Amino acid sequence: MPTSRTSPVMNLDDVAYNDWGDGGKFEARMGGLGRVLGAQKLGYNVTRLAPGKAAFPYHLHHANEEMFLILEGEGTLRFAGAEHPLRKGDIICCPPGPDAPRQIRNTSDAELVYLAVSTMETPEVAEYPDSGKYAVRCGGLPGSKHAGESEFRIIAMKNAGVDYFDGESD
Repeated sequence: MPTSRTSPVMNLDDVAYNDWGDGGKFEARMGGLGRVLGAQKLGYNVTRLAPGKAAFPYHLHHANEEMFLILEGEGTLRFAGAEHPLRKGDIICCPPGPDAPRQIRNTSDAELVYLAVSTMETPEVAEYPDSGKYAVRCGGLPGSKHAGESEFRIIAMKNAGVDYFDGESD
């Protein structure tokens, strides 16, 4: 949903950050850019990770593609079961699909800062290989053309499914 912003330009010094995470190993400062600038098909933000932190668990997306640009610091990309060192200037491509689970972690002693860019397709299904969870989200994606609409969202364990006809009466 476009904003009333009059310029398509924003300086990184002007980004407003919000706390994100569980207060444990998943903790970040997230600076939203996409909605502020009026983006309609892409979501983007600046993510700041303290040493030892990750913003998100190891996960994959079935619909959305992500790209990351390391702006400051060093860390590690866990991608498809392998680990890759990260440093300033690295660009990371994370296509959708089951062969591309990913997680960026700050494994250094200094802050890691990166630009995250994503398509904003909905519906979206994400999987979390380490925990066996999945998430389904339809509508309401921040920064998407569906922002502000009612949202359907569920996060559950994959092994907690029911039979297709369970609970149906007619």
